[in-house]
Amino acid sequence: MKPLKEEEIKTALANLDGWKFGNDKIGKEFQFENFKEALGFIVQVGFEAERLTHHPELFNVYNTVKIELSTHDADDKVTQNDIDLATAIEKIA
Repeated sequence: MKPLKEEEIKTALANLDGWKFGNDKIGKEFQFENFKEALGFIVQVGFEAERLTHHPELFNVYNTVKIELSTHDADDKVTQNDIDLATAIEKIA
């Protein structure tokens, strides 16, 4: 898997509301009404990640879920796999 150039990443993120690029990762923070909704979202993201065989870093505190994506097989840089998973996550949110 080939890392994307910064310009390619920024172009892709223009179509993904709220996603940011920094520290060789793309990420977004999601807010929910309560813990139950946040946890349900995490489970759905988990199923989608498993389907794509690409797994995110997930952080949860009560009703907030923070997701960060990079590709371990590409020296922890952003690849098309990360863009694809971010796009799939947006459809869940």
